[in-house]
Amino acid sequence: MRFEGQTVIVTGASRGIGRAVALQLASEGANIGLNYRSHTEEAEAVKQEIESLGQKCLLLQADVADQNAVEEMVAKTIEEFGELYGYVSNAAYSDRELMINADMDGFRRTVDVSMWGAFYGVRAASQQMVKAKTKGSIVVVSSPHGVIPIPTAMAYNMSKAAIDHMARTAAIELAEHRINVNLIHPGWIDTPGERKFFTEEQIEEGSANLPWGRMGTPEEMAKGIAFMLSADADYMTGSTVTMDGGVSLPWWSNRADGQM
Repeated sequence: MRFEGQTVIVTGASRGIGRAVALQLASEGANIGLNYRSHTEEAEAVKQEIESLGQKCLLLQADVADQNAVEEMVAKTIEEFGELYGYVSNAAYSDRELMINADMDGFRRTVDVSMWGAFYGVRAASQQMVKAKTKGSIVVVSSPHGVIPIPTAMAYNMSKAAIDHMARTAAIELAEHRINVNLIHPGWIDTPGERKFFTEEQIEEGSANLPWGRMGTPEEMAKGIAFMLSADADYMTGSTVTMDGGVSLPWWSNRADGQM
């Protein structure tokens, strides 16, 4: 029960990695501020699961691209639970098109959610932690897209590269307050968000060719994030944990003859 009596906000927590994180933290004693934007029924189902674990859950419907909404979400959580120990910035959005063909509304939406949304949350959470003198912890869910220029994902690539540097900057600024800020780079994870881009056949074929021979699971990411939030990782800040099954390695060159 590493988080017994502590409160953690998880954004984008109705599905995928966010859902798994919320449930993992609740299983270890945390009360959860569960943010979602549009998947109401799924968010309510996660809330019921958290409560079945004996923990409290506050549903926080908000678009993280809206700074005022994010600040209100954090304030509401503190009003409900009295404190804020942790914040997991997980919510993201991505369209996939070549840059020259990109619909600019979708391009801007990707940046607004994936970059600005992460910043608004980190800022609002850390403001409250500093004010309350809370020794808190923040995890920003980023991506190998932040370092690998994957085609058709320019807006997402840009956003993830930006939040990597944002989180490291926050880590050094908040060190004096003993607030940990760390990043995680999940690889190709089996989530609803990924499945909107690929057919089942593409997923089966693509994942079999990865170094680890499969996609990752949200639950695996959740265990890593729980460690990063916990007191077990007290001496870690400004760090990037890569849990990608080797995706960021030069796996495409791994041939028996040693040739590309």
